[in-house]
Amino acid sequence: RLSEQHQTEQNTAYIMSGLGGDDEDTEDLTVFVQGLLQQMQTRFQQMSDTIIGRIDEMGTRIDDLEKSIADLMEQAGVDDSKGS
Repeated sequence: RLSEQHQTEQNTAYIMSGLGGDDEDTEDLTVFVQGLLQQMQTRFQQMSDTIIGRIDEMGTRIDDLEKSIADLMEQAGVDDSKGS
């Protein structure tokens, strides 16, 4: 990750130092910005997928916990008519 950040900083410095306003510089900057946006989109998607996966896992755990509690209550002879 540090190497990616270092490379990004080097690319930024290179492009910014060479900006003279010509078409090639503009094209370089455009390509650079597009690359940064793609990296950000990829990282955001990875984080989003991770969060969604964890939420799904928590939902499954809650369902399992509810079933375990219901089973324990049934074994103990507790009436669950007040619950859900």
